[in-house]
Amino acid sequence: MSLDRSDVERIAHLARLQINDQDIPAYAENLSSILHLFDQMQSIDTTGVEPLAHPLDAVQRLRADVVTESNQRELLQSNAPVTEKGLFLVPKVIE
Repeated sequence: MSLDRSDVERIAHLARLQINDQDIPAYAENLSSILHLFDQMQSIDTTGVEPLAHPLDAVQRLRADVVTESNQRELLQSNAPVTEKGLFLVPKVIE
């Protein structure tokens, strides 16, 4: 698929980009080559190929989900101006 000047101008308008007139031929060539690459990739037979989340069998190391400090709610709420039933009360900011 080859793009011409009007295609590039329309794409630039949709993307709200301002492109200099002398740069339009280069953009048309670059975008056309990208679309050509997509066409090549679409023509590849991928039947039987399992989708991958990551090309390497990477496993994220996670720490154990263990409580490491004690409940300090009363201590922290002692500094709050207003609390009720173990919750911080804040002024209403949206009407």
